[in-house]
Amino acid sequence: MKPDLSTRAGLGRAITLVESRRADHQALAREMLRGIMPLTGKAQRIGITGVPGVGKSTFIESFGTLLTGMGHRVAVLAVDPTSRRSGGSILGDKTRMAKLAADERAFIRPSPAGETLGGVSRKTRETMLLCEAAGYDIVLVETVGVGQSETVVADMVDFFLVLMLPNAGDELQGIKKGVLEVADLIAVNKADIDEMAAKRAARAYEIALHIMEQADPDWAPPVHTISGFSGMGLPELWAAIALHRKKTTDSGSRAGRRAGQQVRWLEALIQDGLAEGFAAHPSVAGRFAEVRRAVSEAKIPASTAADELLGLFFKQS
Repeated sequence: MKPDLSTRAGLGRAITLVESRRADHQALAREMLRGIMPLTGKAQRIGITGVPGVGKSTFIESFGTLLTGMGHRVAVLAVDPTSRRSGGSILGDKTRMAKLAADERAFIRPSPAGETLGGVSRKTRETMLLCEAAGYDIVLVETVGVGQSETVVADMVDFFLVLMLPNAGDELQGIKKGVLEVADLIAVNKADIDEMAAKRAARAYEIALHIMEQADPDWAPPVHTISGFSGMGLPELWAAIALHRKKTTDSGSRAGRRAGQQVRWLEALIQDGLAEGFAAHPSVAGRFAEVRRAVSEAKIPASTAADELLGLFFKQS
């Protein structure tokens, strides 16, 4: 029985089905996703990242509440870090965003990041499609922001927002070049605490952005000062996102961005499938542990080991 996407509970069950690794659930999920495709693609997809402590959850709750107050339906996909030791995940986003979670026009779905590059759940893309089919016209994807490649989430959204703290000195030195290259806007959060420090930081980030080559010739990423706690600057931030959507839609770069994302998603899924098939292959599975141990003990080079295992795989395929 397919979940009913017209209710939040039904949407939650649908996402659970998509996230399941059971073969029968995966078959049902693929059938469901094929059926909803005509209902997808119209939402504004926004990725949000920032270092721990920058105030992502407070910002998302305030920003999401602003948007629902304007009549939008907002889905928040908040990806929690997964423990490497236990495999567990806190999944406490509904507690951290209690007000937004109680909003009937909002839907919050915490998902464990697992080992996926970029801190984004492997099924985040499918989850976005389900939210769009359920009628949510804005999808916010909060990334872990703990050193993984944030370019992964930037490659699945229309607008990538980077939150920064109002301390430009050491903070500016620690910015990864890759994050600046994909940022559509930098927002210095917690500006209500020290407005002058926030302005100094914003100026430093503006200078840093000017050095970078623009990812989109139709859009020069701006820097805003905001406060997720007080709501300062959030209407102006939303206006900038709306302007970005208009400019990129008119120029065709928005459609081009999404088309490129779809192709790269296809390639990534193929790579994942090949990796899983390789690891499960009988000839490879029988030798993998021994070959891996030999590599770890420096008895054979990794290239030789890879050639052997790939040879077994292709010989029996």
